[in-house]
Amino acid sequence: MTIETTALSPSIGVQVRGVSSADFTARDTAERCRELLAEHGVIVYSRAHITDADLVTFSRMLGQVVTAEVGAHPEHPEISPVTMDPSKSALAGLRRSTIFWHTDGLIDAVPQKATLLTAREIADEGGDTEFANTYAAYEALPEQRKTELCSYRVVHSVAASQLLLDPEPTSDQRRAWDRAPSRQHPLVWTRRDGRKSLLIGATAGEIVGLTPARSREILDEILDWATQPQFVLRHRWSVGDLVVWDNTGMLHRAIPYEPTSRRLMHRTTLIGEEVIA
Repeated sequence: MTIETTALSPSIGVQVRGVSSADFTARDTAERCRELLAEHGVIVYSRAHITDADLVTFSRMLGQVVTAEVGAHPEHPEISPVTMDPSKSALAGLRRSTIFWHTDGLIDAVPQKATLLTAREIADEGGDTEFANTYAAYEALPEQRKTELCSYRVVHSVAASQLLLDPEPTSDQRRAWDRAPSRQHPLVWTRRDGRKSLLIGATAGEIVGLTPARSREILDEILDWATQPQFVLRHRWSVGDLVVWDNTGMLHRAIPYEPTSRRLMHRTTLIGEEVIA
């Protein structure tokens, strides 16, 4: 089958058709994936129907793969099932927070490099995934605003994201959240190659040196800016789709779906390669 590549918008996303599972074991497919990620941020391999074994092989060709410590696939520890069905994943209860815009790994010194997600079963309603390009959002800012944002450092924490779900937690909940590490990052991440992305989203709790109210105002304003339609791609899943995204420059979130939904995704994650400085 002929492979067709189509840009989905000027600022984010590309669709690739005609790639089947065996194609993902070829080195040139991995090299082309890297090129498309650098240019578009998100790749949608439509109805690729990649097998679990080939998903692991392809992921390893793209980078070092995270081995899940909890809730891993029984045959492939590199694969994490993503579902709200507790019989299919020990982490099902934590998936509620994925409805908020976020970047994975911002409580770490080195955020995850990229994520690969393939649909095994889809929801009858909801369950789409949205992505927002924070490289493009930064570039579109007025120069004065860029200068201002580059001066800020932001505290990222589990508590910040969990407060979005439970704004009035019990004392036990709060103590549990606060036991998790927090980390300061610049609001604007300047990369080794000179590109800049915005480190914002659900884990961003406050800006160092500003009042909580002023911090919240600025962080909400920038999140609203970065998630405008011109920077956003919404993917409506079909069974067999594989989506790969640059976690270091894309926000993402799941559109809400019923906890009883059969929606099931298989995910692999690539370990980060660049420290935030």
